[in-house]
Amino acid sequence: MKRINIAIDGYSGCGKSTTARAVARHLGYTYIDTGAMYRAVTLYFLRHAIPYDAETPAMWEALGQIELHFHPTDEPGKCDMILNGENVEHAIRTLEVSQAVSPVSVHPVVRRALVAQQQQMGKARGVVMDGRDIGTVVFPDAELKVFMTAELEMRSRRRQAELAEKGIDATLDEIISNLQTRDQIDANRSEGPLRKADDAVEIDTTHITFEDQVSQVCHLAHARMEEVSAKV
Repeated sequence: MKRINIAIDGYSGCGKSTTARAVARHLGYTYIDTGAMYRAVTLYFLRHAIPYDAETPAMWEALGQIELHFHPTDEPGKCDMILNGENVEHAIRTLEVSQAVSPVSVHPVVRRALVAQQQQMGKARGVVMDGRDIGTVVFPDAELKVFMTAELEMRSRRRQAELAEKGIDATLDEIISNLQTRDQIDANRSEGPLRKADDAVEIDTTHITFEDQVSQVCHLAHARMEEVSAKV
């Protein structure tokens, strides 16, 4: 059956990454966590004290010194983020990075640099990619586009549980404030804003299980693969 690209967009904490990873594993596709890429750039900026309140030559120079790639782990369908040869999977998930990633990602120079890499990754098809502008900017021709959403409190509780699993403590109020700020920045930036593509299927994950999320996307994917294959 012909391979397709699957774009999964949506708000932070609605289950995009875990769902995308599981769908890729089920289909035998490649999963690409674009959020990890932006987090890795943010981590580099923080470590090297690169100002990110405005676009500067220092920012352009820093982007030229950043090398990113994903390293497969022992867990099927999961890859760790490698920044300039260092495994930073844990470091990019801290609340400090979470608070800075949207202000960093808002800059066109950052987005253009990473979008170019992401588009290259999807040229061979058979990719599941999640983020905020995948279906609108990175893969506007993706055969399947999904937009995931959920109520803010549910998203915050899920994010708190994810952080706890990684040994990172954060109060619910801190996370709610962080997600509200990120939502506002992501939806209103000039370059690749968070929005639902016109042809995306919306899935509200507030009251459904993770298994149901994965099942719905896989069902949509199989249907689209059949449609695409029938046209060949």
